[in-house]
Amino acid sequence: MTDAQVSQAYAARAAEYTAVLGAVDKMHELDRHRIERWAERISGRVIDAGCGPGHWTNFLHQRGLDIEGVDFVPEFIESARTRFPDASFRVSSLRALGVPDGSLNGVLAWYSLIHLDPEELPVVLSELARTLASQGHLLVGFFEGASAEPFEHAITTAYYWSLDQMSHMLQTAGFEVLDVERRQDPGNRPHAAIAAMVR
Repeated sequence: MTDAQVSQAYAARAAEYTAVLGAVDKMHELDRHRIERWAERISGRVIDAGCGPGHWTNFLHQRGLDIEGVDFVPEFIESARTRFPDASFRVSSLRALGVPDGSLNGVLAWYSLIHLDPEELPVVLSELARTLASQGHLLVGFFEGASAEPFEHAITTAYYWSLDQMSHMLQTAGFEVLDVERRQDPGNRPHAAIAAMVR
């Protein structure tokens, strides 16, 4: 799907999505710990790529990170600026983050890559690698399953990825995989996360 199609699908339900999922205390406790531990490694500029309602951006901003949330859904950015006025947000595509090469020390991509068509995902991973300084850190969260298998997400079509295939694509894009995790919570799709560093 194109950015415009995904953006329109989220825009139509942005208020509902924010009400249901737009707060850190509504997230899984293990995800909070995972993201907080990841952030402890980083000093310098960070982007929350595909920040949605902005709750993770604010969570890390409150912990002292120099972080900016970006999303291509203007309704999310407008709401995030209102709800979290001390944090920084702007509208941007993940295909072109609008920052100089090597200018970031961290990128959080927490469930923000799931709607990318399989042929587009390597393009975005290369863009994330471009923005990061040497040894800059990336954390990706996604749904684990058969690679590139589509499913009907509550908002619009999304894709599963296996840990092996996502790790391979990250390595191809210039990352070194540091650690991986998977989790199966009752009633939810399988969760996976990969922490990586630019080589």
